[in-house]
Amino acid sequence: MKAGQWDNDAKKVVINDIPTPKPGPGQVLIKVTSASLCHSDLMDLHPPGSVITMGHEGVGVITELHQSVEDKGFKVGDRVGCGYFVGCCFKCQGCEVHPLLCSSGSNLKGGTADGFFAEYAVVDLEMLARMPDHMDLTKCAPIFCAGITAFHSVDSCELKPGDWLAVIGCGGLGQLATQYAKAMGYNVVGIDVNDATLAVCKAQGADAIFNSRSNQNYVEELKKLTGGGAHAAAVFSDVDAAYAGAPSVLRLNGLLMVVGLPKNPLSISALDLCIGKIRVKGESTSTAARMQKAVDFTCKHNILPEVEFRKLEELQQMVDEMQAGKSTKRMAVVF
Repeated sequence: MKAGQWDNDAKKVVINDIPTPKPGPGQVLIKVTSASLCHSDLMDLHPPGSVITMGHEGVGVITELHQSVEDKGFKVGDRVGCGYFVGCCFKCQGCEVHPLLCSSGSNLKGGTADGFFAEYAVVDLEMLARMPDHMDLTKCAPIFCAGITAFHSVDSCELKPGDWLAVIGCGGLGQLATQYAKAMGYNVVGIDVNDATLAVCKAQGADAIFNSRSNQNYVEELKKLTGGGAHAAAVFSDVDAAYAGAPSVLRLNGLLMVVGLPKNPLSISALDLCIGKIRVKGESTSTAARMQKAVDFTCKHNILPEVEFRKLEELQQMVDEMQAGKSTKRMAVVF
């Protein structure tokens, strides 16, 4: 089968012919319908000297089950979305918090294990979520990292209908978060430095948008619009400046939701936390047990990302565009 792989010595994408994998105990084989590129794919998570199939966002159709899972509720032909952890025990205290904390260890598809930029992929049974027939699978790959993360981040903001959520970083994650927030009845203000991504966020339902680079008065205008500031601010950017500016858009006792992963540690006033000026939480794709709730909400409200379709041979170009900050939508390969 064809696979888009990362050559960690050459530091570039290579398209290789590799053997089609076979599902092991507790696994199924899927024919990949589509796989999408995520900012996390740009993080250096590959072992030295490795050549590993990229991609941790994938959807497809089950083509084979290992005999150990033939009576576990899934069958050949099922349309599924896939989580991206492999080898977790899914039972320990760590797995109940996050698969990365599994006491037995875990591998990340696209990082330390082969991912979804290939015609076929093996997936642990616990990492599967059912996809209804009305959902267009070619557009659904980003749901299985970006979408689930965006859903959890909005769902955990402790908001009620009519409250204001500031979406800081209006790329793929922020755009999905905007759709989730509107479906939950919240008001949304998008904040970014890119007018093109802000325009997409506005088209997906944001009540207001602000360019924090070109509009020096955006904080004052935002607070006037929201009656004192956002009730919560979810930061989907990995830029230090995004986190530095986030507290300024919150009202008193507002919630800062940490989602994007900057290289440098966050700098948050301990006094502000102690006196309740701001609160801080964090979210991610989280546990396998929480995945289906996010998927069900997504399908019920037909929430789909803006997707630009590419060929597998364009994977290096996709990486280059994302690294250069030129992508305004999710980029996906359809097989």
